[in-house]
Amino acid sequence: MSRNNDMSVRITGEAGQGIKTIGHALCEIFVKAGYNIFANMDYMSRIRGGNNYFQIRISSSPVHALREAPDIVVALNAESVSLHSGALSEGGLLFADIENSGVKEKEARLRDAPFFRIAEETGSEIYVSAVSCGLIAGITGIDFRHVESVLEKYFGKDEEIRDNNIKAGKKGYALAGEKFKEDIHSPQTSEEAGKYLLNGTEAMAMGAIRAGCKFYSAYPMTPATGVMLNMAKYADDFNILVEQAEDEIAAVNMAIGASFAGARAMTATSGGGLCLMAEGISLAGMTETPVVIVDAQRPAPATGLPTRTEQGDLELAIYGCHGEFPRAVLAPGSIEECYRLTLKAFELADKYQIPVLVLTDQYLADSLRDIKALGGEDTRVRKFSLSRDESSSIKEYKRYELTDTGISPRAIPSWLADVIYADSDEHTEEGHITESDTVRNSMVDKRLYRKGRLLAEEVIPPEVSGPGGAETILVGFGSTRGVINEVRERKGGGYGALHLPQVWPFPAEAVRKTLEGRKKVICIENNASAQLAGLIRKKTGIEVSESILKYDGRPFNTDILTERI
Repeated sequence: MSRNNDMSVRITGEAGQGIKTIGHALCEIFVKAGYNIFANMDYMSRIRGGNNYFQIRISSSPVHALREAPDIVVALNAESVSLHSGALSEGGLLFADIENSGVKEKEARLRDAPFFRIAEETGSEIYVSAVSCGLIAGITGIDFRHVESVLEKYFGKDEEIRDNNIKAGKKGYALAGEKFKEDIHSPQTSEEAGKYLLNGTEAMAMGAIRAGCKFYSAYPMTPATGVMLNMAKYADDFNILVEQAEDEIAAVNMAIGASFAGARAMTATSGGGLCLMAEGISLAGMTETPVVIVDAQRPAPATGLPTRTEQGDLELAIYGCHGEFPRAVLAPGSIEECYRLTLKAFELADKYQIPVLVLTDQYLADSLRDIKALGGEDTRVRKFSLSRDESSSIKEYKRYELTDTGISPRAIPSWLADVIYADSDEHTEEGHITESDTVRNSMVDKRLYRKGRLLAEEVIPPEVSGPGGAETILVGFGSTRGVINEVRERKGGGYGALHLPQVWPFPAEAVRKTLEGRKKVICIENNASAQLAGLIRKKTGIEVSESILKYDGRPFNTDILTERI
């Protein structure tokens, strides 16, 4: 059924059947039982109907991507049986309630599991989630105490519902031992399993909180909404103001206003919202106001596939907005990088008084993985604006003072006796509007060149893995990191990998050094136009050997990428 101690489980049904609830509960159960996990949900843009599935990979060693074929499929309706039976791995099994699902044709790998009858006997069809959790735990040989603990956590607010869910879970667990004893397979647990379960949006919210973010504004847009939900969840604990704006234009301008007033501020959106924010981001560039913007990418143009994944906004993040001003674009490739690079984004924004964009996507934003802890490295919070004491002694303050570094002293309104002038027009050192060509040249030099040079010196270097003499290098940015590294290890010593956690300013020299002299350079991107390959060519002069592109709205997995390489 499974590949040694590596098993994939898929729960599938229509929207409204609790697929996400079952999936998240199972992830917690597997983590409590001592497994490494990686999970993601494939869901349609609808509230009811259609077909969704939640896939979990459990392993005795750390995993950072999904496999293509599931070993166990639990199908909660007839459509799911027909859609997913062909996806099973060799020796895989499909469990379905034949009577309730209306399945007419039986196949050798189909097992009849009366989820709905058991749920109704317990009290209601709503307990089918707990029955499914119990069955899967039984099939994978997990101690029921872990199932009970998680169900109690999920449904503990109402005593009757909690007790019924635990009863339903026990019945599903017993069904595995009574009816499917020969199918039970217990993968080996992991000595490296993490204690915590986290997805990308949760990690980003925690990074923002650790950085001292005190204002968050956004308009809900899949797949970025999870950042807002998590910021709101902890708002009272950390004294954060979270504002749901009327649109993305308002969201970014609110964040800029809060930052100007002295609060560390952030907003998050997807590509369509980022387009609306473009003028506001340019305003931050001109007024030299720090702000952090998360772009959780999804397939476009227009509404595109709103619940799917893509990496199509790379060029938008780097070049979007009118005018020339410095910015940084970070692209985390793991749960830990989501945390660490969001924290770094606030530091860069504050230090250089610039907008900083953090590129994620639906795949990384929603993926769940076990982790040991966040932090560990240097995660100190540094602030670069003038302190209250420093501000009290300043007279004739120049907000846009021409300095050798290009970074002007930034004061907080009300901490300063002087008036602070700021303007979206070109301005003098004092902040007054000007049309002087001399001043214009000086200000562009200050903002773009002097400050930009310092920013480029602080660029996060690419992560290089694999043997130094590898002839073939697999190159990616953002969420492809995990799958590239796992496939590189699977392919053996002739392959290396390069991951870019920062794509702008582009680390041209480090990339050139790594790629020069290689027999083959393969770019792996979730877009249709090979945007990273084009950026590498533009900044280093190196033409990649070929690109492996995927733009159907689904992420790469280890089997697909191995095959295409």
